[in-house]
Amino acid sequence: MKNGHLSHWLDSTRDLSRTRQRIEGSTQADVVIIGGGYTGLWTAYWAKKQDPSLDIVVLEKEFVGYGASGRNGGWISGKTVGLRRNLMSESVSAEQVLEIERTCHHAVFEIDDLMAAAGKDIDAHRGGWMQIARSDSEFSRLRSHVEEDRSWGLTEDEIALLSAEETYDRIHVPGVQGAVYSPYSVKCNPAKLVYALAELCEDLGVKIYENSPVEEFSDGDCQTTRGHVRGSVVVLATEGYTSALPGRKRDQLPMVSSMVVTERIPESQWESIGWSGYECLSGAQHIYFYAQRTADNRIAIGGRGVPYFWGSRFDTSGELDPGTTSQLGEILQGLFPTVPIKLAHSWRGVLGVPRDWSPFIDYSKANRLVRVGGYAGQGVTASYVAGRTVAGLISEQDSSLTGSAWVRNMPRKWEAEPLRWIGSRSVQMMYKAADTIEHRRGGADTSVFGRLATKISGR
Repeated sequence: MKNGHLSHWLDSTRDLSRTRQRIEGSTQADVVIIGGGYTGLWTAYWAKKQDPSLDIVVLEKEFVGYGASGRNGGWISGKTVGLRRNLMSESVSAEQVLEIERTCHHAVFEIDDLMAAAGKDIDAHRGGWMQIARSDSEFSRLRSHVEEDRSWGLTEDEIALLSAEETYDRIHVPGVQGAVYSPYSVKCNPAKLVYALAELCEDLGVKIYENSPVEEFSDGDCQTTRGHVRGSVVVLATEGYTSALPGRKRDQLPMVSSMVVTERIPESQWESIGWSGYECLSGAQHIYFYAQRTADNRIAIGGRGVPYFWGSRFDTSGELDPGTTSQLGEILQGLFPTVPIKLAHSWRGVLGVPRDWSPFIDYSKANRLVRVGGYAGQGVTASYVAGRTVAGLISEQDSSLTGSAWVRNMPRKWEAEPLRWIGSRSVQMMYKAADTIEHRRGGADTSVFGRLATKISGR
């Protein structure tokens, strides 16, 4: 089994990647974007579409898709991004919060349509997303989530509670109690998506430089190891890697997410699995999983494992520890006990989590700086919406996006060490304990450990 190599997605699509030059010397641009992932590229794409005269430069430390954009679960999902209560304020109403949520719903299919129209194959399939419950407590939580969604105005067509029978008809998981289903999700190959997006940007005239780490930036000036760019506006689109920048270690928590992918599963065994709808699948336990059925009949599944490393550190190759690999394999075998599961590749990456777990687009005209991100694991779709919003702010558009609930000051910083490490590890331990207790005890009540962990984390 391969371990690391960044991800299965990147490792299996090397023939689709382009090699781009690093920036050398000094230059100027209207917009300088730090980060060559989804957020940076969607910002570049929409800024150029809205104003073709703009000179746009993207500076990427490694290569396009190196970070979360090339390592994630491949969900173009309309799931709620952030915490609704944290997006509300004196100037932001509940209606505005719901509006940006529905904007994400529409964005799911806009991304799929855009790529298809451009002739880009990203292994897309419109199957929606489904979160399954395998215990009474899990199903009780799902029911509560749907009731909350109804109170915010989401309809049965947008999110629905499925019975055990309805769930099993879709995917044959033994002991399933029910599920939540929404049509707003498209599974994809995330590396193919980021490669295609970069090509579309370059077709529009965007300049993308790789191997060009930004060492410092201020007032529009970006200094790399070998070059310098002066921009009218700088967009910081580094998400989970923001903590590696000077003075920004506590801006976002680089939360670790781990994945494994199986060998190809023969067609003869898919009958016992079901999953013909290619739904994006997740679990309702506290230590949850997320998964997809790939275009070549593998199962890719992810989860938390070790959630955070001391001092906001993260590795570079994405190698996964044996314990987390075994844990994800056991989850898979528990879902489909009659199917022999053989793992082919394991990896991990980091995602950006702000202190209030909610996205932000913070534009300081005085500092000529836009800080954007904080999707907390829902970035494949959210980055599209955020990038389009940033483009609108740069061009000074007055729209529902530029006035949305996401356009706000960046949340407060995370606590200093050792509190960050103690807090993240303690929350993980409490969630694990809650899952164990609920499994053994039965009943519909959520364990006190689960409730306490949620409160401590601020979710």
